[in-house]
Amino acid sequence: MFKKQNLGIKILVAVLGVSLLLISFTGCAAPAPEKPTLIFHDLSWDSAQVHNRIVAFVAEHGYGYQSEFIATETAPGWVGLRSGEINISMESWTENIQKVYDEAIDSGDCVDLGSNYPDSWQGWLVPTYMIENGDLPEGLSIDDMPQYWELFKDPEDPTKGRFINSIPGWLCTEINSTKLKTYGLDEYYSDFLAGSDAALSGSMVAAYEKGEPWFGYYWSPTWVLGKLDMTPIEEPPYDASLWGTTYGCTFAPTRVDITVNASLVDSAPDIVEFLRNYETTCAQNNKVLAYMQESEASTEEAAIWFLQEYESLWTKWVPSDVATKVKAALP
Repeated sequence: MFKKQNLGIKILVAVLGVSLLLISFTGCAAPAPEKPTLIFHDLSWDSAQVHNRIVAFVAEHGYGYQSEFIATETAPGWVGLRSGEINISMESWTENIQKVYDEAIDSGDCVDLGSNYPDSWQGWLVPTYMIENGDLPEGLSIDDMPQYWELFKDPEDPTKGRFINSIPGWLCTEINSTKLKTYGLDEYYSDFLAGSDAALSGSMVAAYEKGEPWFGYYWSPTWVLGKLDMTPIEEPPYDASLWGTTYGCTFAPTRVDITVNASLVDSAPDIVEFLRNYETTCAQNNKVLAYMQESEASTEEAAIWFLQEYESLWTKWVPSDVATKVKAALP
C-alpha cells in the first residue's frame, strides 16, 4: 500500500514537473518584435508630403506599421535623418545638398534606396507669352536680363526689378541668392523671398492670369508647371567646379532619391524593400499635384487618389498579399 502510494506520488510529481517545464519553455518564447514607428521627413512642399502619405498608407494597411510626420525644412531634416530622429526622406534633392548628402551616406548614417523620380527640373523662368508678344527675345539668356529689369519692376523698390526667389530655409534659396550676385543681377533686381510654397506659386499664377511679367525660380514636378506655359532662362551649362562656390551655371538635372536612416534596414526590412521598388515619374507627380489644386484636396486625399489611379504601378512595388490588404483599405 505504501509503495503504491509512493509510486502515485512520484508519477504526480513527474507530471507536475513536465507541466511546469512546458510552462517555463512557453513563457520564455520570444515575443514577435515590435514594429518601429515610421517617422517621415515632412518637407513643406506638396509632392514630398503626398509621397510620405502614400508610403504611410501602404505601410499601415499592408504591413502593420504606424507613421509620424516631422515638419521641417531640408537642412534640419537631414540632421534628424542622420541621428535617427527621422528615418525616411521621400524627396532627397541630392545635388542641392551634395555635401550634406555625401557626408550622410559616406558615414553610414543614411542609405540611399534609389530614385523616387529621375526627371525633375529646377531653374529660373518667365511666362512664354512675354516672348511671344515681343517683350523678351527668343532664346532669352541670363545675359539679357539686366536690360529688361524695368519689365519686372519691384513695387517696393521701383529702382530695381523683382526676382522672386523660393522659401527662407530652403537650400535652393541660398543658391539662387548666390547666383543672382554671380550674374551681377543683384544690381538690377531685388531678391524677394516668397513666404511659402503657396505664395511662390500664387505669385506666378496671379501674374499669368493677368498677362503680367513674372521672373523667378520654380521647379518640377509641380501642378503650376503642368498647367502654365513658362520658358526657362538660358544659363551657362552645369559646371561641377562652379557648384558649391559661385553657382554660376544652370542647376544640374537633379536626382530626387529616397533616403533612410541606416537603422531602418534592420528594423523594417520589408519597408526598405518596398521603398527600393518605389519609383514614379515627373508627369505622374504633376498629375497628382494638379488633382490637388483643382479638387482642393489634402495631401492625404491626394495619396488615396494616387493609389486608386495608379494601381497597376504601385502593386508592382509590394508583394501580392500586401497589395490585396491595401486595396481592401482604400475607400
